[in-house]
Amino acid sequence: MLKYDFSFAFKETLESGLSFDELLEMGKNTSTILERINSPEPGFLRILSNDSILDEVKTLEDWLENFENFVVIGIGGSALGNQALHSSLNPLNWNNLSREKRMKKARIFVLDNVDPDMVSSILGELDLKTTVFNVISKSGMTAECMSNYLIARGLLDKLGLPASEHFIFTTDSEKGVLREIADREKIRTLTIPDDVGGRFSVLTPVGLLSALAEGIDIYGLYEGARFGRERYLRDNVKSNPALVNALIHYAYMKKGYNISVMMPYSNRLYTLADWYRQLWAESLGKKFDLNGRIVHTGQTPIKALGAIDQHSQVQLYNEGPKDKVITFIKLEDFGNQLTVPFIHSDVEALSYLNGVELAELLNAELRGTSIALASNGIPNLTITFPQIDAFHVGEFIVSYEIQTAIAGTLLRINPYDQPGVELGKKLTYAFMGRRGYEEIRDRYEEKTSWRFEL
Repeated sequence: MLKYDFSFAFKETLESGLSFDELLEMGKNTSTILERINSPEPGFLRILSNDSILDEVKTLEDWLENFENFVVIGIGGSALGNQALHSSLNPLNWNNLSREKRMKKARIFVLDNVDPDMVSSILGELDLKTTVFNVISKSGMTAECMSNYLIARGLLDKLGLPASEHFIFTTDSEKGVLREIADREKIRTLTIPDDVGGRFSVLTPVGLLSALAEGIDIYGLYEGARFGRERYLRDNVKSNPALVNALIHYAYMKKGYNISVMMPYSNRLYTLADWYRQLWAESLGKKFDLNGRIVHTGQTPIKALGAIDQHSQVQLYNEGPKDKVITFIKLEDFGNQLTVPFIHSDVEALSYLNGVELAELLNAELRGTSIALASNGIPNLTITFPQIDAFHVGEFIVSYEIQTAIAGTLLRINPYDQPGVELGKKLTYAFMGRRGYEEIRDRYEEKTSWRFEL
């Protein structure tokens, strides 16, 4: 299982900040907190109760093996989870491996923006005859997602390739644009559960289909997630690290630590920090609490990569404003072992590296950075993966989903909505000439008519 080290998160080590006794005091009402997040049971936990989603996705395995390339078309929660699973659970050079080395599994690409350079560079290198596109949108109205769908559809139409064989839609069970198109054109579909929001959806068909296409053990993901569900819903603060972590972040928010940095010391685990950023930001960044009072709460999540960002960000973390909580992600077994050869052994500045494994060096840098931060009074903690596999990634995902729900309960906000995103979507529709949005365009253009441009 994942291991958590909170030693450098408390006043006892830092000489200021949160004390361990304060944590225990906050933890007295944990049973009430956990009852609130589980009444009713949130969809991201409910789906783990049986194998129905896994079995539904698994039925597509033989069909997926017909394709060399699998392209995810989505954005936000419809893309970040896919990228996290892809990068963490397969080699970083997966798409460059031969089909034989990939055991005939697909290469994975993600169209998650409407940057024409990015879209062209991906679509331009693919043989569309051996490519399947997974369009992911519950409503079927997301402008970015649907634009890329239409572009891909246009390319297939030009080649005379049938949409029913090269598309699969992951969408609402009954309604929406994609559901209508799928029903009309006999396109395969998978369903996004009604009670699972996008940023919590990686363990639904949203993330599982691309994982299956590249040979990831989706049942292993659920095994780890189910273990996490049991571990991280314990109401004893001394045996539940997710609860401890949520309480730590909540307490430091109240003390003005409004930035949460996640810093993996592993390139493969780096995209988990991308997934975390959306989960934490969109869930906890809220203007109103549950009583309708204006609170403007939340904690800004930042991603960093060790050891690279020791040389770009850690100066700020150590000596800048004391407004950050740092979470390090450590990996014990990298799988690959590289040893520094015995060269320049007569050069004192280099000889200490002779015979050292790169994994040992990287983890020494992590420990050095965490101690340096603690010595400067900066709260930090370390989550350790024994190795990277589906079980531990599944456990990590559920741990942070539960932590997010706990933090939302502590902050007395709704962690499952995202009203702050909606206005920007509506204005995009308006500026692109979508009918029915003229009034909102005119109203906000008038409000922002003052200009100062150079």
